[in-house]
Amino acid sequence: MAADSDESEVFEITDFTTASEWERFVSRVEEVLNDWKLTGNSASRLSPEKGSYTSGTWCEKSQDINFADFKFYITHHFLKDECEQDEGTDTPKEDVLPLAMQDLLCMNNDFPPRAHCLVRWYGLREFVVISPGTNCEAIISESKCNLLLSSVSISLANCGSQVPMFVQIQQKWRRMYAGECQGSGVRTDFEIVQLRKVPSQYNHLSGLLDIFKSKIGCTLFPLPPVNIAIRFTYILQDWQQYSWPQQPPDFDTLLGGEVGGVEFGKLPFGACEEPISELHLATTWPYLTEGIVVDNDVYSDLDPLQAPHWSVRVKTAENPQCLLGDFLTEFFKLCCKKESTEEVLGRGLSEEEGKENSDISSALSKLTEPTATVPITKLSVSNMVHTARKHIRRHRRIDESPLNTDVLNSVLLYLFPDAAVEKSSENIKSKTAQPNSSETTEQDKNSDYNLFLQLKSAPSDSLTYRLALCVCLVNYNYGGPRAVAHLWQEFVLELRYRLENNYLIYGLAGGPPDLRCCLLHQKLQMLNCCIERKRARDEVRKTLDSSKDRERRVSGGSQNSRQAPESAASTTTSQGKSWDSWSDSEDEFFECLSDQGEIEAPQTDGGKDVSKSKAEGRLHPYNNMTLLNSTEPLYVPVTQEPAPMTEDLLEEQSEVLAKLGTSAEGTHLRARMQSACLLSDMESFKAANPGCVLEDFVRWYSPRDYVEEEVVDEKGNTVVKGELSPRMKIPGNMWVEAWETARVTPARRQRRLFDDTKEAEKVLHYLAMQKPADVACHLLPCMIHAAILKLKEEESVEDIPSVKKNIQQTISQASKLLHPPNRDYKKLEDFINQLMVMEIAITRARSLKAKFSVSEDEKGEDTDELEKFVSSLLEEPEVAVIGAGQGPAGSIIHRLFINSQRAALLAPMDEDLGPDRKLPGRSSKVADFPPPAGREILLRTCVPRPAPYSKALPQRLFCVMMRDEFRLAGAFSTDTSFF
Repeated sequence: MAADSDESEVFEITDFTTASEWERFVSRVEEVLNDWKLTGNSASRLSPEKGSYTSGTWCEKSQDINFADFKFYITHHFLKDECEQDEGTDTPKEDVLPLAMQDLLCMNNDFPPRAHCLVRWYGLREFVVISPGTNCEAIISESKCNLLLSSVSISLANCGSQVPMFVQIQQKWRRMYAGECQGSGVRTDFEIVQLRKVPSQYNHLSGLLDIFKSKIGCTLFPLPPVNIAIRFTYILQDWQQYSWPQQPPDFDTLLGGEVGGVEFGKLPFGACEEPISELHLATTWPYLTEGIVVDNDVYSDLDPLQAPHWSVRVKTAENPQCLLGDFLTEFFKLCCKKESTEEVLGRGLSEEEGKENSDISSALSKLTEPTATVPITKLSVSNMVHTARKHIRRHRRIDESPLNTDVLNSVLLYLFPDAAVEKSSENIKSKTAQPNSSETTEQDKNSDYNLFLQLKSAPSDSLTYRLALCVCLVNYNYGGPRAVAHLWQEFVLELRYRLENNYLIYGLAGGPPDLRCCLLHQKLQMLNCCIERKRARDEVRKTLDSSKDRERRVSGGSQNSRQAPESAASTTTSQGKSWDSWSDSEDEFFECLSDQGEIEAPQTDGGKDVSKSKAEGRLHPYNNMTLLNSTEPLYVPVTQEPAPMTEDLLEEQSEVLAKLGTSAEGTHLRARMQSACLLSDMESFKAANPGCVLEDFVRWYSPRDYVEEEVVDEKGNTVVKGELSPRMKIPGNMWVEAWETARVTPARRQRRLFDDTKEAEKVLHYLAMQKPADVACHLLPCMIHAAILKLKEEESVEDIPSVKKNIQQTISQASKLLHPPNRDYKKLEDFINQLMVMEIAITRARSLKAKFSVSEDEKGEDTDELEKFVSSLLEEPEVAVIGAGQGPAGSIIHRLFINSQRAALLAPMDEDLGPDRKLPGRSSKVADFPPPAGREILLRTCVPRPAPYSKALPQRLFCVMMRDEFRLAGAFSTDTSFF
């Protein structure tokens, strides 16, 4: 039993060599200092250059360390350029002060505008801070503070590091630090005092000098001179008559009373409130010594007008309301809504419209009835639409109408300016074509005009672009989604009216849809193509009718039996039907304008068999070629143009073709679907070249597939022999099959490749089914396009380099965001916020220019200097005022403060006194400047401590006096060798 008890006691022996938590913490700090290579002396570095603390790059690196279960952050702050230049020069040198002690006396970077508070208070360019973790409590008790300071002191001594190290104590908002810096035989202690109120005996330079002298406790006489640097900061909050330059409301317009209101087609711009909230003037006396200046509780020499150095910074308002940003934000919110048109306009209203729309839906059926009891013009679709529209307006109460009639008419007149005058279809065609053909050649050279290619929007002179501006304005000012839904209904009705009356849509370039533009623009172009084809058909019909009338007048009724087959076909087919309904039938034909010259030719051959011998639909001979089987020239036929397509139709077609698969049957069917245009061209070629063969067609249509080579015939003559390419000889080739099935039919009698009536109805149906949010999504690229153009226009006036650079970056970013089929709305929202930031920057520049009287009319040295000063204020944290209070900018700032002071006390302004009664600045009863909002006083000297025979070391005291804070940050050095 005794043996067992002895064995058990062995495991209860306490190992007193185990490190405590405090020792582990000290060891961990030393490890971090060694990892960061902060050991040794780097005092051989040069003094920092003037302004390097502001222009240089400040870096920091951080690690976590624990004291037991308490978490700390240890962070190394350093000026990057300074540290990198002198790496490797940390060889210890005796009798050289540590770098931090040298920085205490350096005057090149007093009062840096942007820096860590320890940099401002002590002038350090490198230091280490130990602070409590994010969710840890502050170090408040004195015993804990002393424990941490002793840990820091031991770590610095063990590592031989000369970098100052601080510990953050008390509550974090107080910014209280205690620290230490060790060198060879020297030490600097960093101490801070912070109070809520300034003690009256220390509210001036004299009292602070007393504190400083008593703290260093130097017994030398006379005491070495104390260097003094003083900065007073004055805040200007009341700008008075120097208001922000925003466009005043125009009460004569439809937007009467709206701030920044503009007419349709223009975007508003500018801030609705002052974007610059405060101006901070810092007056500095950088190099003073004790006795030169007097500042006590009775009298002060520190007049801001006499300060040798002035610097200014501006404080901007946080997120000021800006008009362009508001417009874009509301438009983007509309894109994210899900309500349908019926939900937006109200169910009762949509039901009424549904009843009246029955007239519209039955219009087509009425048009196709065998007999008509009323004239055909009364049964047109457009007539039904306008009748229904009248019923809708009659049933809709005035207060239910989302858009005011005057506003709606103004918008429609802006979108369709050609509707303002009476016109025929001929002059509409010419007027519609002019703006696009003449302007495009000049505007193509302009990068702003071609910006729509990068953004996939629409040209800035197009209907789609103008529609986006109107939708945005209507959404913001006239009722939101309800007004947008109302406008969209009227817009679609206007398009249908134009289709039915053959009026081309104004503001769209001719030709097929431009796939580089947004889908809505393509749809409108497609509708224009349909109107063009319909007009062409109608013109051919008029030509045929006029020729038949002429024949009747010349030949009488006996000549009617000699009508050409195509004329007879058109006559018999159109009995009892309108031309539109005839063209929708299965036997529809395509009428070519360029083929009009051939219309009457078949009638001259009387009873001959024209189907074999007479050519139809010729344009011109092709390169002097002749047919292979005859001596007849080879003619280029009149062909149908391929059907124009929008990008969604192309995607739909490609999906259908892809679903056919790779089987033989699917491949054959796919080839037949893709060869509709080829078959039409073959039929036209056969009609233009009677007796031709497939080789003739290939020579014209695909010359590479007809191979020619020189051979020697039986007589020894060299002749050129041609044959089809191997590709054309493959069994089952679609070209051969299509040639065999192709009939001899000119283009004007073929079935249309492009059914414009059907396609037009598809487009109108697509547009009518769009929700307000869908409309906004379609127009979003155009709105971003318009916003970027507006920013570029406004920036060119103010000339802000940073904004100009940002605009170029946003264009490339927008092209990536707007092109993908599925847009990332979160990124788009962030992008719109970037545009708002640029607008705010421009309005700030405009506000500052107005306040500092920078105008384009008066050019001179002062104006150039003021322009440079204003641009610097926007780009830099703090700007020096050239000439201080006597320079051009200083004079303006002085006047601003005078007017602000007089306004506060209801004294007359300089402008109100007149030229003869103006009071000089100092003689008026009202002070030019308010009491300083902040006073900073920096005291420096170099004295031996703690004994008269100790080494002379730098001493520094930084004092901050504000309305609700009094802070003393002292750095006091002592000699640890000779004390």
